[in-house]
Amino acid sequence: MTDQITLTGASAVYGIIGWPVRHSLSPVMQNAAFQAAGIDAVFVPFAVAPERLAAALEGMRALQVAGFNVTIPHKTAIMPLLDELDPAARAAGAVNVVKNQNGRLVGFNTDGAGLVRSLERDLGCPPAGRRIVLVGAGGAARGALAALCRAGAAEVSVLNRTAAAAREMIALIGSESVATACSVLDPDAVAADFWQTRDLIVNATSLGMHGEEIAGLALACLPPAARVYDMVYSPPETPLLAAAAAQGLATANGLGMLVAQGELAFALWTGTPAPENVMRDALSRYRDRT
Repeated sequence: MTDQITLTGASAVYGIIGWPVRHSLSPVMQNAAFQAAGIDAVFVPFAVAPERLAAALEGMRALQVAGFNVTIPHKTAIMPLLDELDPAARAAGAVNVVKNQNGRLVGFNTDGAGLVRSLERDLGCPPAGRRIVLVGAGGAARGALAALCRAGAAEVSVLNRTAAAAREMIALIGSESVATACSVLDPDAVAADFWQTRDLIVNATSLGMHGEEIAGLALACLPPAARVYDMVYSPPETPLLAAAAAQGLATANGLGMLVAQGELAFALWTGTPAPENVMRDALSRYRDRT
């Protein structure tokens, strides 16, 4: 099996829009899945500058592109330009998947559900009943918070450099958090016993991508059964994950989330589950070659 298939003769076109977009691994994953499933389709990257987003969507309709992923910087900007939003996308405040339904562009968000699936699959850590520290208050963190609340987390404490942004994010989640106690974490105001009762740390920022450390986390005080998840997947071991591993804690990076959200997008577009393990295996082969 190859990781790419040719445009020639494909009966359906899917893609990903972003700016830039050449770095995206989605074509590697999705083309491998289409081929394994025997679906006559191709997945291609579309570089769309922010000022051309509206025009690009009209082009998607005109060309009958069947569906596409959405990445930075369009995840929020695209929302008012779509014909319909799935409730999960509305709650997350971001769209990462669009399905063309007979010319109507419907936005979805599979990032949050992808995170939950990866936590279960890669860390053996379903969020239900967990006491979680979530790092960040941006778009990825908002989707994560909504998904963790829907999954039944007992408590989510948000650690962010700007407390006001964290409070705003919690307020925006609203009804998603009715069964989950959400609060803003001030690391200077909590004692060691707070950290001793945390089950899971989730980094939903880009910190670590270039070797940055995350201030305010008392990893040494976490219980031995606690787990640490970093949405960053390049590099595969961030300073956060290295520090957690040094404490003997179970860790996982965001590659599993990338795969999981891609599998969910594939199912939305095609109406069939993604072939098991195909996307992850395609990424592993690709990374081995690069």
